[in-house]
Amino acid sequence: MLADLSGWLVSIEGTGTGRRLALILAIAAAALHAAFGALQKGRHDPWVSRAAIDASYLIFAIPLALFAVPWPEPVLWPIFAGVWIIHVIYKVLQAMTYSRGAYTVVYPVVRGTGPLATVIVAGFVFGERFSVVQWSGVATLTCGILGLAAFNLRYVRIDRTTLVPALFFAAMTGVWVAAYTNYDAFGIRLAVDPLTFIVWFFVIDGLTFPALIGVWVWQGKITLPRFGPLALRGMAGGLIGPFSFGSIMLATRLDKVGEAAVLRETSVIFAAAIGWIFLRESVGMRRFALMILIAFGAVLVEAGG
Repeated sequence: MLADLSGWLVSIEGTGTGRRLALILAIAAAALHAAFGALQKGRHDPWVSRAAIDASYLIFAIPLALFAVPWPEPVLWPIFAGVWIIHVIYKVLQAMTYSRGAYTVVYPVVRGTGPLATVIVAGFVFGERFSVVQWSGVATLTCGILGLAAFNLRYVRIDRTTLVPALFFAAMTGVWVAAYTNYDAFGIRLAVDPLTFIVWFFVIDGLTFPALIGVWVWQGKITLPRFGPLALRGMAGGLIGPFSFGSIMLATRLDKVGEAAVLRETSVIFAAAIGWIFLRESVGMRRFALMILIAFGAVLVEAGG
């Protein structure tokens, strides 16, 4: 079944069907990633939550890697080594961001910094070119992000003492989003079977944080919360994460990396709703208007293509 799906995905690359599916996958990745980020930021320590999520999708991915997809080609193993390094750094930066700032404050900065850097890098790596309308969309999105950061610096009182470092780590995380988006796109395009790359990605990516937190618990540096709620959060993230990251990786194989990356950042709208409804964080009309501006920039990028 997975082999048939992989064959179909490869067959629609560069077609109108592939482009439409990439659009759907990028939007799905936006909604799912907002939920994924809220799970990590929410009830428990972000480091512990991420370890539980990674352990869950590692458990889900191992049987698929061993029995459901072809073995990776030898050329992919050095790529996977780079995947491991890049994503460990990304997750460390993300945990440092979430441990310092409110979700609705830092998440838009993380997700908004990434597309601009992704578009620029994709131009060099994949030779992608944007139209005037698309660049106006990137400029609109960037202005929304800068405005949102300025608003947060001026008015937000939540975690005020750590707001500046939170925004700094959020911007650094966004730059690393660009790094992993382009690197993962390179890897999945190199793979003969795209689902092999995705499944093995989650095996390799899921190893580090559970081991790290396990060492910290053994050393007495942290105390784990009650197992039930943590395991439930980990299982939810373990199901959402593969669909979120897997969707955007497939979108970058089926269509342009830059367009998929920018469209994914409509996740800030989903994040605002999640932060307001579930995390009890105030959004406010001005900040929400800036988030709409960010989303509008993403729409311009897609429409201009």
